[in-house]
Amino acid sequence: MNTVQVCKIHIPFINAESLRFAFKELNWHKINNSPWGAEYPYTPDVQFQIAYDDEHIFLHYDVKEEFVKATYIRPNENVWEDSCVEFFLSLDNKQTYYNFEFNVLGTGLIGYGPAIKSERHRLSATKIEQVDAFVQLKKVSGNKEWEIYLIIPITIFGDVSFEGKTYHANFYKCGDGLPQPHFLAWNNIELPKPNFHRPDFFGEISFN
Repeated sequence: MNTVQVCKIHIPFINAESLRFAFKELNWHKINNSPWGAEYPYTPDVQFQIAYDDEHIFLHYDVKEEFVKATYIRPNENVWEDSCVEFFLSLDNKQTYYNFEFNVLGTGLIGYGPAIKSERHRLSATKIEQVDAFVQLKKVSGNKEWEIYLIIPITIFGDVSFEGKTYHANFYKCGDGLPQPHFLAWNNIELPKPNFHRPDFFGEISFN
């Protein structure tokens, strides 16, 4: 039985015309659970903001880490091996879920289906390119700092309502192919080996 304490977020509705100003007022949420810290002790500093409007979900990740790796440039490549942030979202009480994975270049991978790997599929490159990504990278005192804004069209999910609804999600930071591999989660995961594809450990997000 899953005994992990469930994290919860109330997601504000914002005016996309003033997106930059709106994000200055939004709460930050830490991605600071390191379920496999004994084997992967390195923990970069990661936080995110999330909001929505009638047509989009807006995500803003802020990352500080020692190494940054950026290899993959095409949709649905192995972006999790690069410096990568992820957003997993279930709209049907954890029966199926979407996984949005974007590296520091803004290259995306999006999958959908149940947790059974053989039953999941990748969205087309055309669909993935509908997600706009804005990235900034800088070096400060020897460390790398980068941020990424993701603008996800609600049309990707089909005929779905968000306003006033509560769904399940998790937010991650990983870098499987970095000199210091790491696997961080917003809502903690109690498993012996790294595995983000476990909707039973998703937290709750409510769209105000």
